[in-house]
Amino acid sequence: MGILTELFYLPHIEYFAAIEGHGILLLDDLERFQKQSLRNRTSLLLANKVETLSVPVYEGNKKKPYKDIQIDYGQKWLNIHLRGIQSAYGKAPFFEYYFPYIEEVYSQKLQYLIDLNAALLTVCLKLLRMDIEVKFLSETSESIEYSDIRGLIRAKEGFETRDFYQSEPYRQLFGVEFVPNLSVIDLLFCEGPEAMSLIKGSKKK
Repeated sequence: MGILTELFYLPHIEYFAAIEGHGILLLDDLERFQKQSLRNRTSLLLANKVETLSVPVYEGNKKKPYKDIQIDYGQKWLNIHLRGIQSAYGKAPFFEYYFPYIEEVYSQKLQYLIDLNAALLTVCLKLLRMDIEVKFLSETSESIEYSDIRGLIRAKEGFETRDFYQSEPYRQLFGVEFVPNLSVIDLLFCEGPEAMSLIKGSKKK
């Protein structure tokens, strides 16, 4: 059984809870780009707040096809994101093991947002040791049985309103209160090999 959804930037833990247990992840690369969405933004936990990181793009407000959206490297976002990740997680237990994989993707300076997101997702799935086959909708001709969750995971609504994820606390570096549903890299850097079992435990029953 497969699951059909959008391709997000360094997706939140909820995304992985939603796709866990499916054999095939079908990514919609035929949709129109939506601004102010999770397609180009994610959340990290810094020392005093939750920080949203956004990838600037060209013509992101014209409802162009997602696959045609190019990244704007004229803005200094790349250094901001890399420094933000290093500042947030440099002292995390598994940072030194996992960060080189993330950094290598950024070093390629990929032209299209969809390629950056796909490369980062592939790395995250690998680090999680998640057994799921990734396909693009445009490249899939055979009939696949799948659940369609497109449009359900939205940036402006809390995860509590949806049926995929419930808060499963783990050790974070900052703050007294646990902050749920950050980018999956928060979980990976903090918990390493235990990340996948925490994702399974966070699935809504």
